[in-house]
Formats: sequence, C-alpha cells, structure tokens
Amino acid sequence: MDKNYADLKKEAYRLRKDLGLSYNEIRRKLNSSVAKSTLSTWLKDIVLKPGHKERLYTKRIEVLSRGSQSQKERRSREIDKIITKAENQIRTPISKEAYRLMGAALYWAEGSKYNMFEITNSDPHLILFFVRWVEKIFGLPPKNLKARLNIYPQQDEAKIKKFWSKLTGIPIGSFGKSYVKPISKGYKRNNLYYGTMRVEVPKSVNMKHQVFGWINTTLKDISPEVDFVRTKWQSLKINKKLVNLI
Repeated sequence: MDKNYADLKKEAYRLRKDLGLSYNEIRRKLNSSVAKSTLSTWLKDIVLKPGHKERLYTKRIEVLSRGSQSQKERRSREIDKIITKAENQIRTPISKEAYRLMGAALYWAEGSKYNMFEITNSDPHLILFFVRWVEKIFGLPPKNLKARLNIYPQQDEAKIKKFWSKLTGIPIGSFGKSYVKPISKGYKRNNLYYGTMRVEVPKSVNMKHQVFGWINTTLKDISPEVDFVRTKWQSLKINKKLVNLI
C-alpha cells in the first residue's frame, strides 16, 4: 500500500471512530474517490459510540422521509443547468432573419390557418412576442391590432382586459366582445388566470400568405419526401368525413 493510500485509510479510520461519520461523509471529507465498499472493508471492525449511532440513524430517517422530494430538488438543479447551458448557446441580439423565422414557426404552430391573420394563446410571453413581431416585421403598432378574450364566468373581465392591454399596448377600446365559457363540472388542471387572448391583425390575409411563403421556403428540403409519402397513402383520404364513434 503506497503512502497516500495508507494516509487515506488512517484518516478514514479516525473520522469513523472519533467522529462517527457515515461513509458518504467520510468520502466528502477525504475529497477522494475511495469506494464505499473499500471504506466498509477498512472500517468494519469499528464499533460506533451510542451517540454516533443515534446521529446516523436520525440522518438515515431524514433521508428516507425526504426521498422523492430530495430527488425532485436534484432534478430541478439538473434542469436549471441544462437551461443555463442552452441559453448561452444563443447569441443575442437575434438577427432579423432568425427573428422572422421564429415568428413564422410560431404562427405555423399556433396561428389561424383559415381566417384572418390571428393567433390565440394563454401565455403572456407568446402573445407579447407575437405583438412585437408583427410590429417589427410588418410595421404595425399595437394600436392597430384587435383583441378578444376567452374567459370563465367567475373571472373579472375588466381587470383581465386591463392586464392584456397593459402588457401588449393594444387599447382596451380595441377589444371585441369576450367569449365567456359556460360553467362546467369538469376539473381543469391548468388555471388560466389571465384567460385566453386572441390577437387579430385587421386586413391581413395577404400577411398570412406571406408568412406561409416563408415557412414553405424552410420546408423545401423535406417537402418532396412528404409529397411522395402522401401520394402513396392517398387511400387515407377516402373517408372524407370523420365520425366520432364514442
């Protein structure tokens, strides 16, 4: 056994016998990669003092009682690290081209495909991004936009309008009639404290087509593959009207 290893064993023995530390605590104190199985072999003959036994037992119970909460906290820290690393991978300010495509992709996912140029969502970040995006890309300020709310009967319509108006800059006078959902006995897990906001861009059908032109350009590489597979599966379109069998 080399001198360093012998010193580690000697110090581990002292920490266990004199202080009654657990194997994990000893490993941290030694700042070493000595395995717990190795410590168990080194220290198996030590008889812990009653006070030390009581402390380790109490500590073990605390760990067991925290269990899932401890795992949840650890996972939360892991997620924070992932997000921070990802944030550092994006250079700001974002170029106008990237900004244009980000808004187009957002509209592709959340925007109306059949009516005017409009988007509906409950996320304040998403709504404000869309309003600012319309202003930067198309030159339309918030005062030129229209809005509508989708809320629950128990919510304060006037206050929610003030919230969205303050956030987006769309005048309260530009809000149309709100849709109030009928009372339901169903349980909804997500509380939409601000209701759902629909932002409408007046006289904007051409803008919508323009956005889908940008999307088409980004999909050029995969469009032929999609068209090929669609052609092979034309039979799926035979039943034009889907029927709810439930």
